[in-house]
Amino acid sequence: MERIKHAIEKVKNQNSGGAGRTQSRSSGQDNNSNPRPSKSHEELVDISYDYTRVVKLQKKHLEKNRIVAFDKNDPKSMAFDLLRTHVLQKMEENGWRTMAITSATPEAGKTVVAINLAMSIAQQTNKTAMLVDFDLRRPKIGTYLGIHMEKSLNDLLDGTAELPDVLVNPDIPRLVVLPTKSPVRNSSETLSSKKTAELIMDLRERYKSRIVIFDLPPVLVSDDAMALLPQIDCVLLVVANGMSTQREIEDSLHLLPSEKLIGAILNKADIEPTAYYYD
Repeated sequence: MERIKHAIEKVKNQNSGGAGRTQSRSSGQDNNSNPRPSKSHEELVDISYDYTRVVKLQKKHLEKNRIVAFDKNDPKSMAFDLLRTHVLQKMEENGWRTMAITSATPEAGKTVVAINLAMSIAQQTNKTAMLVDFDLRRPKIGTYLGIHMEKSLNDLLDGTAELPDVLVNPDIPRLVVLPTKSPVRNSSETLSSKKTAELIMDLRERYKSRIVIFDLPPVLVSDDAMALLPQIDCVLLVVANGMSTQREIEDSLHLLPSEKLIGAILNKADIEPTAYYYD
């Protein structure tokens, strides 16, 4: 964890001329701000999915893939609840409602973090969560959840399906998933296209209570994440314990906009299921 702290502080000092602090974005946010809920904030308890396909998940399959946040009796789910609290506080302070989750290198567990965090956010009764598989090179969300994908983002992108046709509720209140079934050719160009920008805007603006989480490819293996990040409010970096070098972490942080970096996650740690660091 010290390695991540030092890398983040080093890069941010370089980017900000020694200030070492993340600046909140203000331009373009005033009309779309999502203020911190008050005690009287309406709870989103009763939500019906009349047009969204509902799929019941299998507990054994989830546990096999390290998905734990659905089970509040699992001690490991507490780490994601704590992460949720920090993330939501930071997002609400800045009026952010879209977040990308990426990693420095492959096999860091970013998809597992994205799924667990989305489930944890959905358990907040004043929030809804949407999880979008934008790792168009190696989509895994549907597989990890055990969802049979009759229609997916692939069909939406090629124009053979509409958005309601591809959304899935995994039998968890206030959570909707947009899975990708198979890899997409020209993924970087797809993510930077006007069609994708319009989709992101639609997902973001449709419900003010919604937090949209995008699972992106690793930063150092392609330019996919960089192509999409200008359209996303903030980004969370996942680093696997012992799998990324100091140089790889620093290179990743240099590529990520410092004003959008909401935090870094040390995953696969021996001490805790998930550790984290915030500026």
